[in-house]
Amino acid sequence: MPDQLRQRSLSGFDDPPESGRDPSEPTPCPVAAEAGPEPDLAGRRVFLVDAHGLIFQVFHALPEMTGAHGQPVAAVFGFARDIFGLLQQQKPDYLFCAFDHPGKTFRHALFAPYKADRGEMPEALRPQIPAIQRWLEAMRIPVLQLAGYEADDILATVARQVEARGGECYLVTSDKDCRQLLSDRVRMLNVRRGDNRIFDVAALAAEWGIRPEQVVDFQALVGDAVDNVPGIPQIGPKRAGDLLRQYGTLEGILQHVGEVRSKAPRENLIRGSQQVLLNRQLVRLDDAVPIHVDWELGRVGPPDESAVRELFREFGIRSLAEKLTGLGSADGPAGWEARYATVATPEALAQLVDQMSRQACISLDTETTNVHPRWAELVGLSFCWTAGEAWYVPLRAPEGEPRLDLDVARELLRGVLENPTIRKVGQNLKYDLVVLRGVGIEVQGVAFDTMVASYLLDAGQGNHSLDELSRQYLGHAPIPISDLIGSGSQARRMDEVPVDQVTTYAAEDADVALRLMAILQPRLEQERLTGLFTELEIPLIDVLAAMEFRGIRIDTPRLAELSQEYGARLARLEEAIHQLAGRPFNVNSPRQLAAVLFQEQGLPVLKKTRTGPSTDVDVLEQLAVQHQLPARIIEYRQFAKLKGTYVDALPRMVHPETGRVHTSFNQVVAATGRLSSNEPNLQNIPIRTEAGREIRAAFVPGEPGWQLVSADYSQIELRVLAHFSGDRALCEAFARDEDIHARVASQVHGVPLSEVTAAMRRHAKAVNFGVIYGQSPFGLARALNIEQDEAARFIDAYFAQYPGVEAFMRHLLQECQRQGHVSTILGRRRRIDGVRDPARQGDARQRSLAERTAINTVIQGSAADLIKVAMLRVQRRIRREQLTAPLLLQIHDELLFEAPARHVAHLASLVREEMSAAAQLAVPLKVDVKSGPNWADCQPLD
Repeated sequence: MPDQLRQRSLSGFDDPPESGRDPSEPTPCPVAAEAGPEPDLAGRRVFLVDAHGLIFQVFHALPEMTGAHGQPVAAVFGFARDIFGLLQQQKPDYLFCAFDHPGKTFRHALFAPYKADRGEMPEALRPQIPAIQRWLEAMRIPVLQLAGYEADDILATVARQVEARGGECYLVTSDKDCRQLLSDRVRMLNVRRGDNRIFDVAALAAEWGIRPEQVVDFQALVGDAVDNVPGIPQIGPKRAGDLLRQYGTLEGILQHVGEVRSKAPRENLIRGSQQVLLNRQLVRLDDAVPIHVDWELGRVGPPDESAVRELFREFGIRSLAEKLTGLGSADGPAGWEARYATVATPEALAQLVDQMSRQACISLDTETTNVHPRWAELVGLSFCWTAGEAWYVPLRAPEGEPRLDLDVARELLRGVLENPTIRKVGQNLKYDLVVLRGVGIEVQGVAFDTMVASYLLDAGQGNHSLDELSRQYLGHAPIPISDLIGSGSQARRMDEVPVDQVTTYAAEDADVALRLMAILQPRLEQERLTGLFTELEIPLIDVLAAMEFRGIRIDTPRLAELSQEYGARLARLEEAIHQLAGRPFNVNSPRQLAAVLFQEQGLPVLKKTRTGPSTDVDVLEQLAVQHQLPARIIEYRQFAKLKGTYVDALPRMVHPETGRVHTSFNQVVAATGRLSSNEPNLQNIPIRTEAGREIRAAFVPGEPGWQLVSADYSQIELRVLAHFSGDRALCEAFARDEDIHARVASQVHGVPLSEVTAAMRRHAKAVNFGVIYGQSPFGLARALNIEQDEAARFIDAYFAQYPGVEAFMRHLLQECQRQGHVSTILGRRRRIDGVRDPARQGDARQRSLAERTAINTVIQGSAADLIKVAMLRVQRRIRREQLTAPLLLQIHDELLFEAPARHVAHLASLVREEMSAAAQLAVPLKVDVKSGPNWADCQPLD
């Protein structure tokens, strides 16, 4: 296993504990009971977080994110990230989080319309509030909350207590109401700003020109649209500040209202005198809330690391796990007993091989010099067949250290490793198989991969590393790789580490994998996943290893030509962009681009980020209908990305010995069951654009006189939909092998097939691939550049014509809501949280994120199942017929082979037969087969 694959990143999750509480309701306040000891806070820094304010900010600032079970987690991620940043950068002595109580407050009794204009909490945010509070509990950060009061009132109360005890108080909020609390000991901090700038009394004077004690009067005059507090018309911030500087207080202003020179503001003040006094009551924070704070609970200390990691698994938040470092740690339970030995002589290895040859099952792991298996040199192998006992065989080591000759070790080990009757167990065995092929050993008998088993048990869990599985199932933290090789630019290679250290590290890997199998195997049986595991995913490891080992040849001279052409195109585009902008600027700078678009060109700001107006592709596409400049920026970015990601990068990835590019296919990344590709990602090259075709043309057969052969399932996901839904019209259209998009357009528009226009077909295609996953009329209208009413009518007509589709989706969601998971055609499961009861949704077709995830998992996941079955069937048939036709790539619904020209016709027939027979659906599985001298120029075969 590659060293880097052992990095300790976290994600994924177990079920949350059962509770009778409504998950949409906040958790009870754990510190609102009896008062704790009152410490002397002199010199102490106390941070009070306006939790709801921060949650809403991160929710609206981040794109949709889902956890392992399809639940929305963007706000959880953003909130946790900001709190981690606060802990690490500010190092508070005490930390509390204040939450609004869901009920009404005393302000509603004073003014019924208070906050009346606030809409309902977004559906995707509601379940994240209790999730955040569970995370705070695991972090041992107290929650402050009290019925009848807002979080700001609690902040005011605790801030005054901190002041009284001599402490320094920092209010983590951007709410302007809290400016009334500022003092020499109370400041505000907005963690959403990149610079974590402190807002204090001086900053208040600079911005509003007033003192903290004048803030309440200032807010009463200006009003607060967010809270529906009506200000005095024509009294804005500047005029309010001027009046307060002149008259001191609100009473002073009203006493001298006749002196206000401007007629309209003067008359508005006279008419609104009662309202402005009421406003003052509404905006003044109550600093005497009857809440008792347990200061000891608020003292910052180490979190419950185990609980935090469990929640990270649940939320699918991998990137934040490392931030636990330095906040305290909790190792797994003591008692890990093991004996690990080095086998460094031919005689000792012969004895080890003799013992292994008598085993039914052995755990295997490799140590190498590189994370990429095709570029890695084998450093050593470790073996285990009894928990707690493992052996390491060193093949490369520092000078003077014990090691075995590779040739000697290979010949001794070949009989065991290539024996299919000895079952092989390991973690990410595909890596080991590719590495060992590189030294002439073709491992057979792969039986259990702990990484794949973990993935099947919880596909949404983002991290299935050996270290994480060991922590999760064995309560043991393995040796960190950094302990051996270091990190960053100072890291050394594994063959530079003393053998005794490598032995303990490597043998532990094999030991952990064996112990994990004993736990994971029964769980697979319990979840009825054994068949999927042993008959599909495990055999697929051999297929993927062979694909990765062989790689695919690319035409590097052609890519060099493309690099020059793309460079010239980008230069021309940049010149055109500068002309449209009216001046030169850095096209690659979002900040400079934002200034050009929104300040100089006057285009509307559609979305904001932490650093300012967004210039992402969604924004640019919407702006492109108003101005040519955004369209040119999109084109520029597309060419720049293709040039950097493929045209310039691929030649650097060509292996010096094979002359090929070797991508890595991942079984355990996409929660739907799809394979993914990385380093390089060869599944993401555009298909329909001319630029994409130019890049695909650089993928060529690796031998003279050979051709590439492409086999592609036709509209597989729609066929899966037809199978599951049983919709009569849809199934009949596929049975007649009709153009499904044209047929849908014909039926929805009520015109004969011969009269379907290109626009009609385009609309129908958008519906076929969008609406079934819950695309709204707004989304469809935006995708097709049509009016929203027209899009809504098209959606209604679609479901009226294909009622079986809607019935299927409602039934699917109903079952998911009842069972808590969905299943693919082969029984692959994914737990989905947050699906609403369809029976209570009426005719609503707009799906929540969880509901879209559920439908997508079943449709896309079933298609993924079928292409995997097809890969196995094709490979077995090729081997059986001893046909020379290696499989090179899988691009979701497409398989790409290379073969001698004389074998192409036979290969095409074979592939079409095996792929078509991957499953018996209610509709035929159609396979389009093409061949050609390169990937782009493949032509259809009869």
